[in-house]
Amino acid sequence: MFLIFRRTLASLIFLILLAGCDNIPLFKQQPKKQTSLNRPPVGVTVVAKIGSFYVSADDLNQEVEQFNALVKAQGMAQNVLDTREKKLAYLRNEIVRKYILYQESLDRGFDKKEKITKALENAKTSLLVSELLREETEKIEVSSKEIEEFYNQNKELLKEPEQRKILEIVTNSEDEAKNTYIELLKGGDFEALAKQYSKAKTAANGGDLGFVALEQDPAKRIRFDKFYEVAFSPSLEAGSISSIFKGPEGFYMIKLAAVKKSEAKSLSELWDNIKNWLLFEKQQKAIADLAGKLSGETKIEIYEGKVE
Repeated sequence: MFLIFRRTLASLIFLILLAGCDNIPLFKQQPKKQTSLNRPPVGVTVVAKIGSFYVSADDLNQEVEQFNALVKAQGMAQNVLDTREKKLAYLRNEIVRKYILYQESLDRGFDKKEKITKALENAKTSLLVSELLREETEKIEVSSKEIEEFYNQNKELLKEPEQRKILEIVTNSEDEAKNTYIELLKGGDFEALAKQYSKAKTAANGGDLGFVALEQDPAKRIRFDKFYEVAFSPSLEAGSISSIFKGPEGFYMIKLAAVKKSEAKSLSELWDNIKNWLLFEKQQKAIADLAGKLSGETKIEIYEGKVE
């Protein structure tokens, strides 16, 4: 349920970001007609007055931050508002236009439409829940002792898997593979022979596949099972060449060039990752506990028969 809420909230925040909602007074009553009785807000620096709406320096800076975050996420960092002139242009054009259109929407009574009021109420609900969760979780901390204990208890699970540097030669026929293998037995250079005889895409690089880890789940493997069986055979030692075996693209032989043994990363390397994981777990538990407590105090009725 919380995952659904998070996805809904993420979508909502994205839409609000596009709309620049922090400067649109969604939830407070606004005059629908411009009036001379309006007064500027007290204690803030006003950078613009658009009809009956005042825009503060904080409002402008927040809009600018949101715009910059959006264009960076879209890979358009060249459009960042990073100078006073650009901010002023954004204020004169985008923000002014937004409030003019907002006033017109109020004048046309759009804020009274049922679908709008429902959307605003839903937005308000989600934002208030988000603020509650932020307040409940921001005080949660993870101690150094907790991080160290997690590391010591899970050191084996935190090990990097063994990786093997593999070179390959793939031929169309078994005879070609045998002839190539004989040249290897005579002392031929594996990489040179791969460039000369291999039909694999790796031939130009001397058959080099780089370092490969053994994927335990067959469904996630990018190579056929026999390949992993041969490449990670205990009998295949660094510097040695496998026997010929058949694969989906022809006849294979591989060389084990080097081995990176399975080793656990140091605590310092994993410190931040462990801390973030433990913090996330604590936050999820705090939210679940709060929701459970409140559920016990709230009358809840689910009408399952009405759900289609």
